[in-house]
Amino acid sequence: MTASSLPLKGKNILVPRSKGQAQSFSDLVEKYGGNPVEIPLLAFRPASSAENHAIINQLHTYDWLIFTSSITVETFLSFLHPSDRNHMPKIAAIGKKTESYLLAKGLQVDFTPQEFVAEGFVEEFKPYVKMGMKVLIPKGNLARNYIAAHLTKHGAVVDEAVIYETYFPEDSRELIKDKLSCSQLDILTFTSPSTIDHLMAVVKENNLYDKVEACIIGCIGPVTKERIEAYGLKVHIAPDVYTVHHMIKSTIDYLENEYRRAL
Repeated sequence: MTASSLPLKGKNILVPRSKGQAQSFSDLVEKYGGNPVEIPLLAFRPASSAENHAIINQLHTYDWLIFTSSITVETFLSFLHPSDRNHMPKIAAIGKKTESYLLAKGLQVDFTPQEFVAEGFVEEFKPYVKMGMKVLIPKGNLARNYIAAHLTKHGAVVDEAVIYETYFPEDSRELIKDKLSCSQLDILTFTSPSTIDHLMAVVKENNLYDKVEACIIGCIGPVTKERIEAYGLKVHIAPDVYTVHHMIKSTIDYLENEYRRAL
């Protein structure tokens, strides 16, 4: 690969994911010459409860099971006995990554929307909604109830099961503080509203707002973009397709446009 094909060369890019999840993201950054700085802004822990186990025991009574992320799939499957997979309802998956993860686990995916956000899912899923049908949505403790609320309006009986908790790892607080204080991050990427909330908590505690303002900011999805802008920050990169691959491609396009403007 030539120098001209390394458009991210010399750029320190925040990868806001844990080591296990960060690999494909970091590989993309390195492919184009960038330096991935892996600092997880989110971590997850299972939230088991008697209510969740009761729901899982009644899994065969549901018509649809809706997964919004691969983390949700991974956690939900960890609660199941292998025999439970023989009584799975139809499965809907938001996003190609979620769909791929389900297929890799040997599960059939019956519906995947073209748009990888809750709003798009609800619109595309409407034709499948029947009065009184039962829907189960496993979710994290910070997830919105948008899908459940809208499917309920259209006659579905929806149960939401909080199966994992989202939190900000303590080690990441110090890492973010140190990297921003020393201006060692050029591009900040955010993959959910929680990632920006957690970073901004450190920014506020340490008066680092000017450091964030000096960075290029990219994100995935309109909800995340709206949250970033609520902090008074400018979003430079927000691809129409809500994947890490498209965010990196849009970042490269942005940098190339800025370079041309500077000539």
